[in-house]
Amino acid sequence: MNPALHQFIVDYGLWAVLAGTFLEGESVVVLAGFLAHQRLLHLPDVMLCAFAGSFMADQTLFYLGRRYRDHRYVRRVREQPAFEKALALVDRYPHGFILTLRFLYGLRTVGPVALGVLRVSPLRFLVLNAIAAAIWAVCFSALGYAFGQTIESMLGRLHGVETKLAVAAAIGAAIALAYHLYARRRK
Repeated sequence: MNPALHQFIVDYGLWAVLAGTFLEGESVVVLAGFLAHQRLLHLPDVMLCAFAGSFMADQTLFYLGRRYRDHRYVRRVREQPAFEKALALVDRYPHGFILTLRFLYGLRTVGPVALGVLRVSPLRFLVLNAIAAAIWAVCFSALGYAFGQTIESMLGRLHGVETKLAVAAAIGAAIALAYHLYARRRK
């Protein structure tokens, strides 16, 4: 086992989870959940970082849409086809849309902007976004942790941080691919 790589993951892994969930999401959290099962990270800390990154990202996008409706970034987001879909869903299911936003493929970045443009109450968005981010963080972290248990029961305890990372990356990629194919099929 490479002790330097092991220590790097222990020292900076949670920062990577925070940044990764701020920018991307599911695959990062699943990978971190797997690494928690391998005892490189602590599962509650992974869940907390996943919550914080996801929550902050959506809050930032919401306030961008709310404050800078006519800014070129917001106009560019408003021109995406998914933006109209987000508006229709907000009209039909305002609370449900906020709660499920991060689970809906293709609406992760445009959804909070749409909610901001529509002038949804900031307090309502804050509360529902916090609830949704907590559910999302726990679900995907636990999914990665569960995959770790399944892999361990099939292969035995993994040795070497490189092996753990390779398996974690493969699991994350498989989940991202499955999620992408499922969302594409639903369209």
